[in-house]
Amino acid sequence: MASKMSRRRIIGMAAAFALVLCSAVFSLSEVLMPSADGKPKQNDKLTVYANHADEGYVMVKPPKTKTKMKFTVETGGTKLQYDIDGTHQTDKDKNGKEVQHYEVIPLQLGRANYTLTLWKQVEGKKYGKIGTVKVSANMEDELRCFLYPNQYVNYTADSPCVLKAIELCDGMTDQTQIFNTIKSYVLKNFQYDFIKSVTVAGSSGMLPDIEYCWTNRMGICQDLSAMTCAMLRSQGVPARLIIGQLGSGTAHAWVLAVVNGEDVFFDPTAELNASNKSETYTTLRWY
Repeated sequence: MASKMSRRRIIGMAAAFALVLCSAVFSLSEVLMPSADGKPKQNDKLTVYANHADEGYVMVKPPKTKTKMKFTVETGGTKLQYDIDGTHQTDKDKNGKEVQHYEVIPLQLGRANYTLTLWKQVEGKKYGKIGTVKVSANMEDELRCFLYPNQYVNYTADSPCVLKAIELCDGMTDQTQIFNTIKSYVLKNFQYDFIKSVTVAGSSGMLPDIEYCWTNRMGICQDLSAMTCAMLRSQGVPARLIIGQLGSGTAHAWVLAVVNGEDVFFDPTAELNASNKSETYTTLRWY
């Protein structure tokens, strides 16, 4: 009898473990990740994979160069600009294998016809055009782009913050519960990095660093906000990283998530008492 009970217990434990493993794999498979597939659009030295423009993003293959480059996204009189690093040609996948590096650029201005242009530095602030392509984004859901990583909210399916979000939100289906769970985790486990805020003051073109934020358990406004967006996006909650200004004129970043169809504001910096909660906010751009 004891032997039978032991076998049953072992079988039961094995079944439970298999269920947990399948659940984890399923959760990872649900994290939306960009893909550079299909035939690219090419013009001179510009190569853009736009097969998923209807999902709200394109992928740019940087030409190899040490010269500074800019990439612009333009539609309806609005132009957004990104830095492109031609020395960054490869990434490493989770197995340590080198793979082609792409810059993921969001089409966050919604359903529209976009002009995408790559520029190369001539001298100083002067840049010359080295390639332009046109892309039509006929997205059914204009929030879709805020479920994918991009240059500003940069993560992978196995980033530590994503894996933690999967763990925290296991079994949850209600977006309000997911949002509150992730918000609570960030506020309980992270701090504002006052030293970094001083050392980078006045810097321009600096991207959020989610990995730094996670490893050090602290970050400046854009790091904390980008990491929160990554966690929310991985769990199916559209989340915009907002770049703007406070009423005092200070550059700032915060989160605007869409929870069950409603915009929900979250400023990790203010909640961590590193900025004034009574400040007014002015949006300049979003990613």
